[in-house]
Amino acid sequence: MGTDGTHRWMQELGITTDSLHGDWEHLESEGRTVVWLAVDGQIEAILAIADAVKPSSAHAIRTLQRMGLEVVMLTGDNRRTAEAIAQEVGITRVIAEVRPDQKAAQIAHLQQEGKLVAMVGDGINDAPALAQADVGMAIGTGTDVAIAASDITLISGDLHGIVTAIQLSRATMRNIKQNLFFAFVYNVAGIPIAAGVLYPLVGWLLNPIIAGAAMAFSSVSVVTNALRLRRFHPHF
Repeated sequence: MGTDGTHRWMQELGITTDSLHGDWEHLESEGRTVVWLAVDGQIEAILAIADAVKPSSAHAIRTLQRMGLEVVMLTGDNRRTAEAIAQEVGITRVIAEVRPDQKAAQIAHLQQEGKLVAMVGDGINDAPALAQADVGMAIGTGTDVAIAASDITLISGDLHGIVTAIQLSRATMRNIKQNLFFAFVYNVAGIPIAAGVLYPLVGWLLNPIIAGAAMAFSSVSVVTNALRLRRFHPHF
């Protein structure tokens, strides 16, 4: 009877892996995921699988780090493989060998550290973690379950989409705060004058035409400021 799976699975089954242990360590040090094949309780072969790292991934991660964000790799792969890939793309913190049902718990643990967590994933196993995160980002080329569980869907598989989403959200929040400031200043200055607070002092009353024009200008300034987002371009 044949059995295949991870090294940990072989250990749990009590199958000895010593015969190919050296090859296993070498392949994992190169960032490959190794699948073990056993027949009748004996190891017969190993299969090395590797996801090609996209050329843009390392640059996108460096950009996120320059933005002051901590990038963490959360994966079910064994630690040696995960750390090899993390080193290639510039990630310093790796949480590896995480079972699918433990990913949401790892996100919750990061949140307990006081961090706001944005989770990026594309698989069925990522859906609970995407839902647990403060912001879930699904890769558009991934599974429908991951997309449904996320808050943001990145159309392409390029990690630069994460940079764009975060920079655009920051620009939007900055724009909202500016608009609230404009509206607050107009109302704080305009309402007392319209109520005649200056009349006993200098005899000024606010002409209704001027008041209407001022309120219209307030709306125009807020809308014009918001429209500046149409010229938004991410900085990579």
